[in-house]
Amino acid sequence: MLQLKKTFSLMVAGSLLLAGNVTGQLKYPGTAKINHTDEYFGTKVEDPYHWLEDDKSEATKGWVTEQNKVTQAYLSQIPYRKDFQAAIEKVFNYPKYSAPSKKGDWFYYYKNDGLQNQSVLYRQKGLDGQPEVVIDPNALSPDGTTRLTLFNLNKTGEYAVVGLSKGGSDWQTYQVRDMKTGANLKDELSWVKVSGAAWKGDGFYYSRYPAPEKGASDLSAKNENHQVYFHKVGTSQAEDKLVYENKEHVQRFNTASTSEDERFLFLYISDRGKGLEGNAIMYKDLAGNGDADFKPLVKDITNDNFYVIENTPTKFLLQTNAGAPNSKVIAVDIANPDITKATTIIAEKPEPLQGANTAGGKLFVDYLKDVSTRTYVYDLDGKMIKEVVYPSIGNGGGLGGYRDDKFVFYVFTSFTVPPTIYKYDIASGQSTIFRKPEVSFNPADYETKQVFYPSKDGTKVPMFVIHKKGIKLDGSNVTLLYGYGGFNVNLEPAFSATLLPFLNAGGVYAQANLRGGGEYGEKWHKAGMQLNKQNVFDDFIAAGEYLVAQKYTTSERMAMRGGSNGGLLVGAVMNQRPELFKVAIPQVGVMDMLRFHKFTIGWNWIADYGSSEKDEANFKNLYAYSPLHNIKDGLSYPATLVTTADHDDRVVPAHSFKYMATLQEKYKGNNPVLIRIDTNSGHGASNTKKNIETLADIYSFIFYNMGVKPTL
Repeated sequence: MLQLKKTFSLMVAGSLLLAGNVTGQLKYPGTAKINHTDEYFGTKVEDPYHWLEDDKSEATKGWVTEQNKVTQAYLSQIPYRKDFQAAIEKVFNYPKYSAPSKKGDWFYYYKNDGLQNQSVLYRQKGLDGQPEVVIDPNALSPDGTTRLTLFNLNKTGEYAVVGLSKGGSDWQTYQVRDMKTGANLKDELSWVKVSGAAWKGDGFYYSRYPAPEKGASDLSAKNENHQVYFHKVGTSQAEDKLVYENKEHVQRFNTASTSEDERFLFLYISDRGKGLEGNAIMYKDLAGNGDADFKPLVKDITNDNFYVIENTPTKFLLQTNAGAPNSKVIAVDIANPDITKATTIIAEKPEPLQGANTAGGKLFVDYLKDVSTRTYVYDLDGKMIKEVVYPSIGNGGGLGGYRDDKFVFYVFTSFTVPPTIYKYDIASGQSTIFRKPEVSFNPADYETKQVFYPSKDGTKVPMFVIHKKGIKLDGSNVTLLYGYGGFNVNLEPAFSATLLPFLNAGGVYAQANLRGGGEYGEKWHKAGMQLNKQNVFDDFIAAGEYLVAQKYTTSERMAMRGGSNGGLLVGAVMNQRPELFKVAIPQVGVMDMLRFHKFTIGWNWIADYGSSEKDEANFKNLYAYSPLHNIKDGLSYPATLVTTADHDDRVVPAHSFKYMATLQEKYKGNNPVLIRIDTNSGHGASNTKKNIETLADIYSFIFYNMGVKPTL
């Protein structure tokens, strides 16, 4: 294995080199350069802004303050910035509900009155009962940035595990609530991450990391040695029983679930830091000796995924892509749980299987056909009974519940159909509208089209294009192209009220379903991961070229946007085809592809990206497209607004900090290159107010840099 070499040259503050002076009409803050070099397989890579990785240093805090001053001064001069914000608030201000879930006589659901920073959890007895507030996260912090991340009731509905996150962090604190009194018990569990709550009798299993050294921040805390504990209700965390850990493999995820009857405990183990996409499954039969050792259900971690759907009296039902890239459903004998002797009960189809759940003794299986949901109902032996009929092309599915349920709920949405909740009768197969949102827009005013365009290698790639009906496609339209392309994530058609002001202002929105996602199964995913990552960028570039060729827009009127892995996408495409786009919006992006695995949970992404340290071919590939390392002097970069946040402990802000410092140093053109750093927020806006403010700034920045005054 490569031995990483580092050299430092520390200088006194007075002799630090300053990068970034005047570009066009903007004066950027000076950013200190400190010599730092990493060596990979004989290649020395300079990292002069390495010091910005320290989020706690006064120097980094000062840099953030100065960058925000420049950015906010620029954004505040845009005359219609407040108009965009008002327009977004207006369309977003309508009641939003989640589908109800049933526990005993109670139905639980979330509701946001319109502009509440966090949705409120309610419950009511029966479908016609009087709603009562269970938890209002808005009352838990002055700025509304404390989020309710988990609410999991035990079998009787007497207790619930409540998960809370502060300021956008991925770290959670678990509490236990007495549902009879509505009061929290003394239980408080800290340093929880990548976890659920799996109930068994008077307690539950959960996953956490060891407490870090005193004073460690969310960003600097170690994410190693993922442990599974059992917590008994009414006790302190110090009394929790350690159920599983593996100190020899500290970068594995270990998560627990229990079967509906609480007979079985399942332990899911993954090792993505080793580049493996799949998982192993261990299990215990809790009906016998709960203290017995785990037994293997899926012994080895490979690139194959397994997930237990349900257990019948004699079989485990699992979803897997082992030997089936589009996934299938298999059955394993509980008496002799040998995965090699599993029987296939629902064979692989040409369309990728997205998920399988049970309710009322039936299997509900979701498929994706050309990025639109299809759901079929099977019996537990794999015989198809019927199809769930959706109202149109769009995004539905996720039907599931308990064994004795007579009906379940699901949500259906598309670009011009707000999330509508349906009640599905399991016996008859009939869907009826349970709750339809009242939104002040006319879907008939908008047009959605799905197109298929050729990528560089001829691969046909789907893309949705949405705009108001009647606009003239003469190449003058402000167009926003959005993409992701990674981690088997699908970009499915879904309604967003916050997009309406952009469309009403004459904008065209395009959403490309790039390789790297899971829209066409594991083959589509693998075609855009690791050494194939360039395909994702080629797909996105081809989407932009298609929009220009079809006269939706021109390069002078086209913006690109993406977040997280999509931020990486935008950053890479900026370097490869800067002239194709007028504006670029890379949000919370993975910009340093050589060091991403060194921050918080970043090692988890090696399975999708590869590692710069473990394999020379992967290093060369990552180095060739890494957004940070491919910024070049002399390129005419688009007007750029990078967004990140101080509490992003998933893609740490250092990625965006180092990227922006380098871009401001090397770019000499007139387009603004700015960074917007939110406070008390994380990997995405931590409340409604911040989300609206961010979108208003993005839309304003796009129109302003294209010289187009929007009609709002």
